[in-house]
Amino acid sequence: MKTQHIKTLLAATSILAILAGCGDARLGQVWTSEAGSFLDEGQFGNPTMNNTELHSGERTFLAAMENRFANEVTDTVNFAFNTAILDATAQATLRVQANWIRQFPEVRFRVYGHTDLVGSNAYNKRLGMRRARAVVNYLVSHGVDRARLEAVVSEGETQPLIVTEGRERANRRTVTEVFGLVADHPMVMNGKYAQAVYREYVESATERATVSVRGPEIINSSETF
Repeated sequence: MKTQHIKTLLAATSILAILAGCGDARLGQVWTSEAGSFLDEGQFGNPTMNNTELHSGERTFLAAMENRFANEVTDTVNFAFNTAILDATAQATLRVQANWIRQFPEVRFRVYGHTDLVGSNAYNKRLGMRRARAVVNYLVSHGVDRARLEAVVSEGETQPLIVTEGRERANRRTVTEVFGLVADHPMVMNGKYAQAVYREYVESATERATVSVRGPEIINSSETF
C-alpha cells in the first residue's frame, strides 16, 4: 500500500513538472483557478456570448457581411490636412458605401475617424470625431437611416497606417465597418441571415412564367434561373 502511494505522488509530481515547463501560463492556472476559467478570455460571459452567436447564425452572418463589404466597397476615405471636409473623391466613395448599406437594412455600421500625428492628441481626438461625423452625415443625406450608424468613434492619432511625425494623407482617414444587427428588424427576428447575405441569389431563383408560340399552338412554360 505504501509503495502504491509513493507511485501516485511521483506521477502527480511528474504531471506538475510537465505543466510548469510547457510555457503556457493558462495550463498552470488549471491547478489554481476554477475549472474552465481560462476559457473566459478575461471578460466574463464571452464564451457564452460567442456560442450563442454561433448557434443563432449571427456571428457567421456578420462575418459574411464584413467580408462582402470589404470586397465590394472601399471602406476608407481620406482628408486634406487639418480638415473634415469631404472632397470629390471621398464623396464618390461614400455614395457607393451608401448604396451598399441601403441594400441591407438589418445591418448596423460604425465609422471610425483617424488623424495623422501632427498636433496634440486632444486636438486630433476632436478632429477624428469631426471627420467621422462628416461621413455619417453624408451617408444619412444619401438615404442611410441614422439609427443604423451605431456610433462614431475617434481614434485620433493612435492608429496610424504609416508611423511618421509629419503630415501623412494615408493616416487622415475614416473607416466604415460592419458593426452589428438592428435588434428589432424582422429579418433579424426571423433569423433569415443566409437570405440577407445571398439576397440577390434568392431573388434570381424566383420562378418566371414564359409564353412561346409555335404556329397555332401556344405553349406555357416556367423556367427557374
